[in-house]
Amino acid sequence: MVNEERITRKNLLIMWFANFFIAGSMTMVMPFLSLYIESFGDFSTQYVQTWSGLVFGITFFTAFLFSPIWGRFGDQYGRKTVLVISGAGLAVSVLLMGFVTSVMQLFVLRLCMGVFTGFISTSQALISTQTPKEISGRALGTLQTGNVTGSLMGPLFGGILADYTGFSSTFQLTSITLFLASIFVLLGVKEYRMEEKEEGSRSYSRKEVVRHILTHPILLTVMIVSMFVQIAHFSIQPILALYVSELHGPANIALFSGIAFSAAGVGNLLMARRWGDIADRIGYEKVLLLLLISSGIIYLPGAFVSNIWELVALRFLLGISIGGIIPVRTAYIRQAAPISIQGEVLGYSTSLRFLGNIIGPALGGVIAGVYGFTSVFFITTALLLASGIGLAVILQKQPKTASSFPS
Repeated sequence: MVNEERITRKNLLIMWFANFFIAGSMTMVMPFLSLYIESFGDFSTQYVQTWSGLVFGITFFTAFLFSPIWGRFGDQYGRKTVLVISGAGLAVSVLLMGFVTSVMQLFVLRLCMGVFTGFISTSQALISTQTPKEISGRALGTLQTGNVTGSLMGPLFGGILADYTGFSSTFQLTSITLFLASIFVLLGVKEYRMEEKEEGSRSYSRKEVVRHILTHPILLTVMIVSMFVQIAHFSIQPILALYVSELHGPANIALFSGIAFSAAGVGNLLMARRWGDIADRIGYEKVLLLLLISSGIIYLPGAFVSNIWELVALRFLLGISIGGIIPVRTAYIRQAAPISIQGEVLGYSTSLRFLGNIIGPALGGVIAGVYGFTSVFFITTALLLASGIGLAVILQKQPKTASSFPS
């Protein structure tokens, strides 16, 4: 037991740094992706904007398709193997992006990149299954802080590298950190199996996994809620910079937009581990319900702010509330699914989240274009509150969460 606890702590530490590198690397190229496309030729603004959206979104689309596949593969052959393959695949994809000469080449590589974008969810499955149930929320919250820290620092370092070394070199240098993440996992992580302790060695077919999800209403609701949270959270992304410009004016618009974006990440960073710890003690469903309702309430005043600092304060509070949803959701799945299928269940859940990432920006852009910026905040609030109410209704009808499963 002592040795296993040491392995768990070591694995968590290594996976924290691996998530930091992966999340940072994945976001390093975001600030200049459209500028990189622009450098391939003399294109119109509309052409660049259209292809920027396609190049950005195609990664989420392929990730949506492949997440359950990688989850099942990890359940059967080991999650460490999936992590190494994912990290290496991402590294090669990003490296080759530094050598492309056309938009189509970049599009194809971003598509391939989506195939390997299962590192974060697989790392959650690994830590979840290697951690005792009673502290899984705290462990996953700690892991989440590595992801958030990387996401906050990635765009900053990416912008600096692009200014000093150029776009192509930035892709090539970014691939190094992805290779490092794979090496960390390969050499440092020790995976051990827990099936014998908790459920025997039974394996489940894909049909049985889907049936398990569909016959557990709370689990299914939590997964669907994850998609709606992503739709709500990402709906504001396309218009946030424009909203900041409307509030603050054109002076230093990039700086203040970055502050508004990062404020939510800072709130997330401060509270993700804390929410996981609270959920371990009082219940994952209760905390998830609280976070959904509070996120909806916090989003609403964003439609009525009169200056940039009010928006930044609300974004910070939003990060505090919405940031705990991912680790708490994953910790709940740790309780509600047999260990031998948790990777695949998380894969389906991640697919729904990626689907939300695709729908959210498109929905937000359309709503803002037709009804104005503030309407996006109303729709987002409605989505989050409806998700909370839906979860509350299901919890009322299904008060007891299954804690054991037949082997």
